[in-house]
Amino acid sequence: MNAALPGGDIIDAGLQDLRDGRETIAALLVAIGAPRLRQLGLQVPDRVPATPEHRLYDLLVEDDVDAAHSRYNSLIRRLVSFERAAACVRK
Repeated sequence: MNAALPGGDIIDAGLQDLRDGRETIAALLVAIGAPRLRQLGLQVPDRVPATPEHRLYDLLVEDDVDAAHSRYNSLIRRLVSFERAAACVRK
């Protein structure tokens, strides 16, 4: 069901990456949203990376320092979009 929602693809990938113990962009994004995602009924693993906001930004800087800030903001917008859509579906 997540894939049908905006941003659901990255949320599903992040959930799987967290389950597998991988620290990816998607996993860190899910870790950032973990409290809200749990409230929405998603099974987010208990073990999430410490300071996921900083780790996510660091990964983005490693990939492209000039685009890191805009990519970070874009990813956060995708997370928020997913959370809002999931909240509407689960009402």
